[in-house]
Amino acid sequence: MENNKLKILYVDDEQINLDLLSSILYREYEIHTVLTPMEGLELLKNQKIDLIITDQKMPDMTGVEFLEEVHKIYPTIPPHRIMTSGYSKPDSIDKAFEQFNLCSFIEKPWNIIKLKKTINEVINMKINN
Repeated sequence: MENNKLKILYVDDEQINLDLLSSILYREYEIHTVLTPMEGLELLKNQKIDLIITDQKMPDMTGVEFLEEVHKIYPTIPPHRIMTSGYSKPDSIDKAFEQFNLCSFIEKPWNIIKLKKTINEVINMKINN
């Protein structure tokens, strides 16, 4: 049986967040999780991804920097991106919206219902475009 689930890449330096999102979405989506932006860039070389979700504050590279790298290498793939964070600089988040296809910003701690609703809305934007 072929897997027709849309694929989400989630980049976060906290394993607990990766596990939580995976447990929430695994029935509807194929979830790929990585602990570093570099792992995310490597995964994108060989894996078709429909949605990127990234944390903003990570040790080696911010979420905005990660989206900038993704945009340089894969400017239209995936077409939609979500960022989560408990910490953010408004200017950098604005830059991600304007230049790197960021569709939504969700503050941590997450409201699970709102997070899932936002993910579904962004995925539906992809399907309808």
